[in-house]
Amino acid sequence: MNDDIVSAAAARIVRYLHDHPGAADTVEGVHYVWIGDPALAISIDITQAALEYLLARGKVACVRTAHRQLWRLPADHNG
Repeated sequence: MNDDIVSAAAARIVRYLHDHPGAADTVEGVHYVWIGDPALAISIDITQAALEYLLARGKVACVRTAHRQLWRLPADHNG
């Protein structure tokens, strides 16, 4: 997997959350709405890798509901 593409996707996710701190979405929503740039031509696997990268660094949280996972800012995020 291309680290530069994962980093670019992660940067878009962080930027989106900075602009929309109350946002929470599935990996599909993150992929199509938060990143949403067809020019990047990334796969949903890259989006998943970017989310996992950010999760490992405490930049996002993954909340599991009965039927899906939602990605958002961590509860202790300080703006």
